[in-house]
Amino acid sequence: MKIALLGYGRMGKTIEKLATDRGHQIVKTIDQDDDYDFNGADVAIDFSIPDAAVNNISACLEAGIPVVSGTTGWLDHYDEMVSLCENKKGAFIYASNFSVGVNIFFELNKQLAQMMKNLQEYDVSMTEVHHIHKLDAPSGTAITLAEGILDHSDKKDWVLDEKETGKLTITAKREGEVPGTHIINYRSEVDEITIEHKAHSRNGFALGAIIAAEWLKDKTGVYSMKDVLGL
Repeated sequence: MKIALLGYGRMGKTIEKLATDRGHQIVKTIDQDDDYDFNGADVAIDFSIPDAAVNNISACLEAGIPVVSGTTGWLDHYDEMVSLCENKKGAFIYASNFSVGVNIFFELNKQLAQMMKNLQEYDVSMTEVHHIHKLDAPSGTAITLAEGILDHSDKKDWVLDEKETGKLTITAKREGEVPGTHIINYRSEVDEITIEHKAHSRNGFALGAIIAAEWLKDKTGVYSMKDVLGL
């Protein structure tokens, strides 16, 4: 499979190595303000920056290139990209996190939230920890987890790094080179329940994105990692 990489930072370079190991060919790397000559790519993988993501995804869909995006921080424009994909009969997957383990964690989080829904004595909160280079806070993964909780809670919204009645507190920490840790905590006066996902490296995110690209090739439509993994 011929792959174009949109964004050639740490994740882009990790994807390049793992994709090559799986027998794929990187035919183009596109960084910010670069040209959109896809050089015959079968699929594109976008791990760029929030300000570039919309242009990257749009260029792929306009060119008929299936695109997998793991860039976070641009979702105010998500519906526009879905509409463009549908209009162009293209193929598009966005995920806040492509790690197979994290996507299992998403489902576990939803199931726990359903179980805790009517137990008012427990208060739920979240902590996420990432490396100091991460541009957005909270992480896209944390927002996805928060949505899974809010769908089964009397809390109306989330709030970052502060406590507010009726809202889910997300604490975002930026430390060293931490790849990504997400902790969900339900606490009462008598006990607490905690679930946690801790990434050991970027390889899980990169491999998941490659698996998604392999799955998306030759398809049309808008999909998620639940489709890719059959969850």
